[in-house]
Amino acid sequence: MFSGFTINLLFRAKGLQISKTPCRNPINFVRFNTMKLIVGLGNPLPKYENTRHNVGFILLDALSDKLNLSWEVTPKFDAEMCVRENFILAKPQTYMNDSGNGVSKIINYYKIQPQDLLVVHDDVDLSLGTVREQFAAGSAGHHGVESIIDSLGTQTFWRLRVGIGRPTDANLPIDVFVLNDFGLDELVEVREKSGALDRLGEFLK
Repeated sequence: MFSGFTINLLFRAKGLQISKTPCRNPINFVRFNTMKLIVGLGNPLPKYENTRHNVGFILLDALSDKLNLSWEVTPKFDAEMCVRENFILAKPQTYMNDSGNGVSKIINYYKIQPQDLLVVHDDVDLSLGTVREQFAAGSAGHHGVESIIDSLGTQTFWRLRVGIGRPTDANLPIDVFVLNDFGLDELVEVREKSGALDRLGEFLK
C-alpha cells in the first residue's frame, strides 16, 4: 500500500520558507469529510520523551515538522492533535495501555472508518529501524495496540510497526528496555534512515 512514494513531493517546497501552520480547532472543524487518522503511541510525561516505547510520538513529531504544523492539546479527546482538511495526527495523552480511550473518541466524533486509521508503534521483534506495515492483525502483545482493538471492537486498521530491537543484555527485562532512552545514533536511525516518514506520507495520499 505504501511503496513508491517520494516524501519530498508532499513535504517540501524547495527554496520556500514556510512558517508552521497552527492546527484548526478540532472541535469546530468539519467532521464529515473523508478523513484519515494517524495515531502515534507513547507515554505523555517528559521523562518518556526519548524512550524506545515512544517511537510513535517521535515519528509524529518529525512528521508534523515536515508538514510545518503545530500541536494542540485537546482534553475532549485525551490527546494532542493536529486536524487538517483531510487528515488528523494524534498523540494520545493517556498512558500507553489506555491509548484506545482517546482513539475511539476521535474515531467516533469524526466518523472515521477503521481502515482509514494508521497506528504507529514500537516493535521489539524487528531490528532497529526496520519498518513493516500490517493490516487487520492482532496486538502481538503490544498493550497500546491491544487497548485500541478493545476500544474500537475491531482490528481492521493499519499499523506501522517500527523496530527498536531487543536488549543486548539478556538479563534486562523487555519492559525495562522499552522505557530506556534511545541513543543519539539510534534516534537518527529511526527518524531519518528507517523510511518511516515516507510510509506515513504515502498513507496520507
